[in-house]
Amino acid sequence: MVKRTAKGSARAPRRTESLSREVIIRTAIEMLDGGGEKALTLRALTVRLSTGYGAIYHHVADKGDLLATAADEVITGVMSGAVADADPRTALRVLALGLFDAIDAHPWVGAEFSRQPWRPALLDFYEGVGRLLDALGVPEKARFDAAGTLVNYVLGVAAQNAANARLRAGSDTDRETFLENAATQWAQIDPGRYPFVHAAATHLGEHDDREQFLAGVDIFLAGISTLCRPRRSRPRQ
Repeated sequence: MVKRTAKGSARAPRRTESLSREVIIRTAIEMLDGGGEKALTLRALTVRLSTGYGAIYHHVADKGDLLATAADEVITGVMSGAVADADPRTALRVLALGLFDAIDAHPWVGAEFSRQPWRPALLDFYEGVGRLLDALGVPEKARFDAAGTLVNYVLGVAAQNAANARLRAGSDTDRETFLENAATQWAQIDPGRYPFVHAAATHLGEHDDREQFLAGVDIFLAGISTLCRPRRSRPRQ
């Protein structure tokens, strides 16, 4: 039964079952995915969950804590989806693509990690990359730079793609039209001064962001292969 306030406005019925932190975070993620950060307010969350502020504050400190925890939850899912028994090179590709896809599906995550780059879940991701680089034979002196390069590449490209998607969402131009317009402009510039950019116009309009991202990961892997220690063969029994 819907109750009404003294002024006659409708008020959602109170929640009867206990409210868990997991339910709050899951609901927050749904709201963020549906409308971005502006859609997530504690007032809107109480209405969505049919509860009061006290029940929310029992589990999270404020909206900032809620955003950070929701972002951690998304990245934790990436780590849990990694293939444990894959070879290090394959595992690195899986981790990198997993984070890219997660930020693509949840654009607000990229912005959140820009504000708080060393959240626990992202530290777990960074640690996982470091361990895999060690397994590949990257020397300890080069491992720090290699791990930072890969993590920054993944976060940078994923966050930029997410930002581009948000900008297009606020306009009447879809991705295909946007790229076609950009390709047309590139094709019209002076090929004598910008020969590469002029030639790249033929690829711009039809390229796939995800495939191009993976190509970058493969270039990274090819580069660090030059740093790897030679593997010792096992002695024959």
